[in-house]
Amino acid sequence: MPENELNLLKTAILNEMEGHQFYTLAAQQVKDTDTKQALLFLAEEEEKHKSWLLNLYRNIARNQPPDPSAFRDIPSPGIFEPGKVKPESGSLEVSVFRIGILMEKASVDFYRRAAAESRRDDVKKLCARLAEWETGHLDMLEKTYDYLKEEWWEKQGFSPA
Repeated sequence: MPENELNLLKTAILNEMEGHQFYTLAAQQVKDTDTKQALLFLAEEEEKHKSWLLNLYRNIARNQPPDPSAFRDIPSPGIFEPGKVKPESGSLEVSVFRIGILMEKASVDFYRRAAAESRRDDVKKLCARLAEWETGHLDMLEKTYDYLKEEWWEKQGFSPA
């Protein structure tokens, strides 16, 4: 088994773990119930993705569970970083969704590259599917962000129009 395939999957697993943590921590910080639920939904999605990737990793590695120490040498793709959960310009909710947009775009790019670079059909298919799912998350985040941004502008007493 080419080691680069396993390393690609390790990086993807780590990215999904970080995404789950980011959305969970963000959900704990926001006050709005709908925003909290949307972030918890995204956290659950990231957890599902991690499970799929772990299953594929185990299958490729001949059903041997990955050694947790094997992940120590895999650098984080840096898409989901805890320090990114800081308000950019006032509203935590607006900031979290904007940051989520940027991170989901980076995830889509990562999975598209991974699908293109992989030599295994099962890895290609899963990465392509994850890119589609992350694109769906991106669309949801962008719509919510636009709504929250307009709401925030209205609360501030101005509009960009």
